[in-house]
Amino acid sequence: MPALAAPAPIATATTLTAGTLPAGSCSQPLTIAVTSGGAPVAGGTVAISDEFNGNAVTVTTVALSSAGTASPTVDLAAGSHSLTATFAAQTVGTTSYAASTSTPAIVVSIATECEFTVAISNISPSSTTAGTLTLTPGQSGSATVTVTPSVEYTSTLTAPMYVAISCSGLPDGATCVPTPENLEILSTTPESCPSGSLASACPPTSSILIETFAASSASAAPASGKGSAPIAWAILLPGALCLGGMAFGARRRRWLSRLSLLALVGLVTVLGTTACNPRYNYLNHGPPANPATPAGTYTVTVTAQANNGVIATTHTTTFVLVVN
Repeated sequence: MPALAAPAPIATATTLTAGTLPAGSCSQPLTIAVTSGGAPVAGGTVAISDEFNGNAVTVTTVALSSAGTASPTVDLAAGSHSLTATFAAQTVGTTSYAASTSTPAIVVSIATECEFTVAISNISPSSTTAGTLTLTPGQSGSATVTVTPSVEYTSTLTAPMYVAISCSGLPDGATCVPTPENLEILSTTPESCPSGSLASACPPTSSILIETFAASSASAAPASGKGSAPIAWAILLPGALCLGGMAFGARRRRWLSRLSLLALVGLVTVLGTTACNPRYNYLNHGPPANPATPAGTYTVTVTAQANNGVIATTHTTTFVLVVN
């Protein structure tokens, strides 16, 4: 029999809406919705692209909620921007969906110049979905964080400014290590990187390493008999001392001595056994195995923060981490 053809991906529709820009801000709130046949696409990722000064770049990538929506905020330079949202062709659950791009594009005019913006690029291993890093537990990935200052801002600098890079939104059992952690911006730092320029003539970058962890199946080996002697002494020595003391005073009040002796031996035994029980479990059973990084789709926020000692300036971007 001839092989059955795979069913065609289901058509989708993506919409992008710009929220109200706060006065004096360059952080534009957005709302994304992806539907298929009028029903929400409960999962997947959407990339936001920005056409600015003749160049189109992906400024952020977000994961859709179970309602098929996302509400990212993007930091934009002063000027006019044309924003679009693209839902890449992807499988959500067991359903294959076709790609779709919002139309018409949202045109945003930013009057306030941000001190700097932050962007993610060079995600590795690469994915067919823009702005997405896909890993299996135990695998590592990387990306480049670029902090681009505005000319208006760098022209006011009288001393170097340092921007700290950090990540949040990671699943349990995953880490993010930026190298370097602090980027230096000088009054001469450019806001663009001409083709063929040396790294020193471009905006500063940091490489982030994302690590996930596989489940550990190895358990701690039982300890040798060296631990038995301290445990025995912890139980027997106090009991022996009490026995000797009670035997010394047993002549005058024999019945009282015997009763006290019985109570003390029972108390010492219980206390000694309770105190040694955690140590016994550790020496003979070892710690439990470490779980793997849980599977799922996560929106990871990369934060760039500068602090002049009085005011902290923070800008962010996001990418999607998929753990299979």
